Amino acid sequence: MTATKETKSKIFSLANKLTATNGGDKSAAFTQAWAIYKAGGLELQIKGVTFGRRQEALKRLTTYKPEQIRAVIVPEPENKKDPAALAVMVGVQNGRGLFKIGYVPAEQTALLSAMRGVIHFPAFRVICGTWGKYNSQKTYGGRLALAV
Repeated sequence: MTATKETKSKIFSLANKLTATNGGDKSAAFTQAWAIYKAGGLELQIKGVTFGRRQEALKRLTTYKPEQIRAVIVPEPENKKDPAALAVMVGVQNGRGLFKIGYVPAEQTALLSAMRGVIHFPAFRVICGTWGKYNSQKTYGGRLALAV
C-alpha cells in the first residue's frame, strides 16, 4: 500500500504526539501511530456504565439510531480519584444537553490526550448483553469509535 502525502502527514503528526506516551521512543510511537492509522482509529469500551442512572440512560439510547447520538470526550481535571480522567458525555439529536455515561479507560487516557487534534469526533455505540457479576440480567455498555 502506497501512502499519500496526506496519509504520511497524519501518521507523522500522530507519532509526534504519541512520543511522550512511549517514553520518548519515536520508533515505538511511529509503530503505534501506523497501527492506529491502519486500523482506521481506535475503539474503546467505556468504563463506569453501571454507576448511578447510567444503565437507564443507555437503555434509552437504544431507541435512537447511531447517527442521532453524539459523544464528546471531556477532560475532568477536578476528578479526585483521577485528575487525568476523560469523561464520556452523550446526547441525542434535538435533546436537552449531554449526560455523563462513563469514562475512557484509565490506561487509554494518556493516549487519547496525546491524540487531541488528530482524532475525529467519536462515534458512540450501545452494546447490551449479560456478563460479569450482572449475568442474571440484561446489562448495557458503550463503545467509542475514534477515527484518525
